[in-house]
Amino acid sequence: MKTVIKISIISLIFLLTSCNVIRVNSDFNNNINFSDYKTYAFSKKGIDETEINDIDKKRILNAIDIELSSKGLRKSAIDPDIMINFFTKSNKKINYYPGYDYYSTGLAIAPWYTNYYYHNYTEGVLFIDIVDYEKNELIWQGIGKGYIPSKRGKKEEQIKLFVNKILLQFPPGKN
Repeated sequence: MKTVIKISIISLIFLLTSCNVIRVNSDFNNNINFSDYKTYAFSKKGIDETEINDIDKKRILNAIDIELSSKGLRKSAIDPDIMINFFTKSNKKINYYPGYDYYSTGLAIAPWYTNYYYHNYTEGVLFIDIVDYEKNELIWQGIGKGYIPSKRGKKEEQIKLFVNKILLQFPPGKN
């Protein structure tokens, strides 16, 4: 019986930690000197078209502001060097994992049959695009994929973590 409990606990820990991982990657134009960019603004049209609620949009905008400010960039509504846009996608996911029931015959413990358990969750994808304002050309894109919690406090923290992990890769070469 202790073995069953241990396996159940280990399976639960694996399940919970596998959902909370944020996977990020980025792509950029190699011919750009990113140190030339000093100011940024948000693309109102692009962000307005993003299909998430206004509360989450503001959370993402605030998180991007914090990250870019910490990198020495300044927000400017007049003639910015770069424009920031983001968009999101979400996918329903299911994690399956086996559970074993055991029966004991004296000293030997043998598997009896296997049950499969599952956990439904939503995987979110956040794309952050950085566009050269004068050339109207995409110069950098970061993508983050991970679990989206439904509770407000956890969702807010997860959004900050998404943005932080994505923008750790910006500007390229300073990581």
